[in-house]
Amino acid sequence: MRKILIIGAGQSGLQLGLSLLEHDYDVTIMSAKTPEEIRDGWVTSTQCMFCTALSYEQRHGLNLWDDVATSIAGQGLSVAGENGRELNWTAAWDGPAQSIDQRVKMSTWLELFEQRGGKLIIHGVTTADLNSLARLYELVIVAAGKGELVQLFDRDPANSPFTTPQRALSVAYVHGMQLRPEHPWPNVWMNYVPGVCELICIPAYTLSGNCDILYFSAVPGGPADRFGDRPAPDEHLRRVRELLREYIPWEYERTHDIEITDSRATLTGGYPPVVRRPVGELPSGRPVLGMADVVVANDPITGQGANNAAKCAESYLGSILQRGDRPFDREWMQATFDEYWEHARWVTRFTNTMLQPPPEHVINILGAAQANPAVAKRFVDGFNDPATFRDWFFEPEQAQAYLASVTG
Repeated sequence: MRKILIIGAGQSGLQLGLSLLEHDYDVTIMSAKTPEEIRDGWVTSTQCMFCTALSYEQRHGLNLWDDVATSIAGQGLSVAGENGRELNWTAAWDGPAQSIDQRVKMSTWLELFEQRGGKLIIHGVTTADLNSLARLYELVIVAAGKGELVQLFDRDPANSPFTTPQRALSVAYVHGMQLRPEHPWPNVWMNYVPGVCELICIPAYTLSGNCDILYFSAVPGGPADRFGDRPAPDEHLRRVRELLREYIPWEYERTHDIEITDSRATLTGGYPPVVRRPVGELPSGRPVLGMADVVVANDPITGQGANNAAKCAESYLGSILQRGDRPFDREWMQATFDEYWEHARWVTRFTNTMLQPPPEHVINILGAAQANPAVAKRFVDGFNDPATFRDWFFEPEQAQAYLASVTG
């Protein structure tokens, strides 16, 4: 029975650990927090799992909230202009999505990991700790995207164009949102205020049941960047509503009765998107493999973080199983990441594109989607698999040819 150590108890680490147990691997996960501490802590993210990522959870028996969580049907877009909304459209996805507060999911998965025979160690891990521990395992995977261990993995400058955060992020989980009158069914909705911010509304499930996530993604230093002092939840919510009233009044009208879901249901921050080399080296010279946010950390604007983590876990699972009894050496580690990168490279390009002022051909695509449901659907389905953008979205000539083919 091969022994594997996973550092980090998020989407990727837990999904990989739980799925390896199905194949009789001896798996240890090290988590800095107990399930109770995760459940009682502050929210850690936004998340919306699209249908492919959800299919992996279903495959491994990890879809524990299907009977209670909102099933999200599709995605919409509103673009603010001088006289209200210049664009306002929606399209259904090929399959439903779901958003589970990671305090709920990760605490439950940690408990499930132990119930299924996994070994759980509650302990924060330093490089010195890992240097001593690594010799006890055949493979060490670092899945903790924050903390000292990330420094083991060098930045890849060729795929990391940014060195500073491109958005100032603020999140509030709320109860009491009214339904959107023109589209009264569960959708993820992006409201785009050019040069100022994006507001993304996500139906979700949290500790107290179904709710909505209000996620502001503000241009740093701009007029919507108002959360740098990390306000208390009530003040956080007041500022959210103030921004809605000023910049996105059609969403403000849905918030008259909202309240924070719990006393730790807000989050602020920001980080520069980065791609890192996948193989780190401990002081002993032993290699370790990075996964998910450790090696590919995208801005949350396109909702890819949890989906990337799920896809990385499934990709790494396949590579581990195919390895059989052969050693998990550096070459294998690099090849394992390269296989995952064939997907993640398109996620990174798509996300970095959406962080920039939209070029003319992207504006044309979003405008065409207002009148042509086929364009709208192709765009929103790309969030599930950004690799599908490669032959029509990124280059002006490709976009022009595609739009001509569907609109004449």
